[in-house]
Amino acid sequence: MNKKLKLWELDRVSNEEFKEQEKFPIIVILNDIRSLTNVGAFFRTCDSFNVEKIYLCGITATPPHREIQKTAIGATESMIWEHRESTIDLVNELKNENVKICSIEQTEKTTLLQDVGQLPKQKYALVFGNEVNGVDQDVIDASDYIIEIPQFGTKHSLNVSVCAGIVMWEFVRMLELK
Repeated sequence: MNKKLKLWELDRVSNEEFKEQEKFPIIVILNDIRSLTNVGAFFRTCDSFNVEKIYLCGITATPPHREIQKTAIGATESMIWEHRESTIDLVNELKNENVKICSIEQTEKTTLLQDVGQLPKQKYALVFGNEVNGVDQDVIDASDYIIEIPQFGTKHSLNVSVCAGIVMWEFVRMLELK
């Protein structure tokens, strides 16, 4: 028998310990995410993958908010986050700090997600775009890499928070294995 673990058996760190522990060199940028439940899901996923920081840009809602809290399940307390009005200004600022910008989008020339293991080990900012319009074109133009998740069905898009979990896992795997 393979017994399912209870929450208290998972040996989780406290919020204080989480804030102090070394993070993966990953920043997440939300470019005009309109759904509050998606924002909450991002907080929870970023906590799970131990990323450095979340930037909430443009129209992206900020905590505290009941709908964000519902899906974040406390991750708004553990994650470091900041709101910025302009995504492109933030991207340019991070580029000046030698952070590589990766927009998660479908464009004419992309790096497929399964190939991110070939990228150098360094700090990355992952940009996730609006549920309808995606990542802003000026942000795509300023990006070092455009990352695409291969898809094989009739739909050519994923929910942005589902996309985030897939992409963050691949980047954490790549950074952890090098």
